[in-house]
Amino acid sequence: MDQVRFGIIGYGNMGRAHTEKLFKGLAPNAAVTAVCDNDPIKLSRAKEVYGDKIKYFERHAELYQSNEIDAVLIATSHYSHPNLAVEAFAHNLHVLCEKPAGVYTKQVREMNAAALTTDRVFGIMYNQRTNPVYQKVRELIKDGELGDIRRLNWIVTAWYRSQSYYDSGTWRATWAGEGGGVLLNQCPHQLDLWQWIMGDVLPVRVKAFCTYGKMHDIEVEDDVTAYAEYANGATAVFITSTYESPGTNRLEISGDMGKLLVEDGKITFWRNTMSERRFNAEFKGGFGHPECWKCEIPVQGTATEHIGIIENFSNAVLKGTPLLAPGIEGIRGLEISNAIHLSSWLDDWVTFPVDEELFCEKLQEKAKKSAPKKSASSAILDVRGTY
Repeated sequence: MDQVRFGIIGYGNMGRAHTEKLFKGLAPNAAVTAVCDNDPIKLSRAKEVYGDKIKYFERHAELYQSNEIDAVLIATSHYSHPNLAVEAFAHNLHVLCEKPAGVYTKQVREMNAAALTTDRVFGIMYNQRTNPVYQKVRELIKDGELGDIRRLNWIVTAWYRSQSYYDSGTWRATWAGEGGGVLLNQCPHQLDLWQWIMGDVLPVRVKAFCTYGKMHDIEVEDDVTAYAEYANGATAVFITSTYESPGTNRLEISGDMGKLLVEDGKITFWRNTMSERRFNAEFKGGFGHPECWKCEIPVQGTATEHIGIIENFSNAVLKGTPLLAPGIEGIRGLEISNAIHLSSWLDDWVTFPVDEELFCEKLQEKAKKSAPKKSASSAILDVRGTY
């Protein structure tokens, strides 16, 4: 086998985009052989484009039993991701899941447990891990160039979404249909990168403030400010929204050896020639600070985005290549998301690990009051440039 045969589950915005890229051969080691969607209208749209060149299924169970695929790429609504993955593993299929891993960690934990009982490859579509800028930041921190981390500040308000976007699906931006807003839809990438850059380490507690439908007619959050603390005394501030235009994407990380700034695709490193702690202990001059050099960190390569994740996943299936984004790691960013939501709902600190039962209880309370949008369309939107 020199190609992994994919079945795309969900022919919405992302499912359509993945199908198109695979059909065009952008990932030489992968091919799309089937599309599955329980909406006949969406399947008809796919048939209009691809005709008899691929297979079509309304039920995922039929797809799993078809022998037409080696792997599934799950691009359905968030709540369904874990269940679809668990069933795929039971049918001896490899699984690549769109973000987020799910809506709540209890369900995702069950998915991870199922993945660990099989030898099938399990990946998640954290395409921002292919970005050489974030790879370099992670490397610098891992290698100790910043010393002990003191603070992380991330303002990512460049997720602007119009009301027409939210009105493009009856499930979108509802508690029952989507399970959350900017934290579940747009920001899973940054929440993943946050903990990934910090060495796969989660905070010990978080206090967060979310505003629900602040600038849109939606049920869920479109504005978030969170403050987190780490076991070593480091802190983090995370700010995101979907209503600011123009928005900002600015990441700043400081340590006792200096400061990193990531903005506009560039990394600037203000590097101390001596650690702040050593300077503090030895300097006797009152006013002063460590000598500091401003360095522009060179970054090689380009972000390969979704195709990079698909190629890496396919190589893991074909050659045993290590995954850049293992599926079982999807729970980490989701736990930060759950903690932020729960803190906002309780108006209190939330500690890690998050109380999964309490989170589910509060989420269900909101979902019971949720209502699908009656006037929503079922349009498929162009997602290019939105991630």
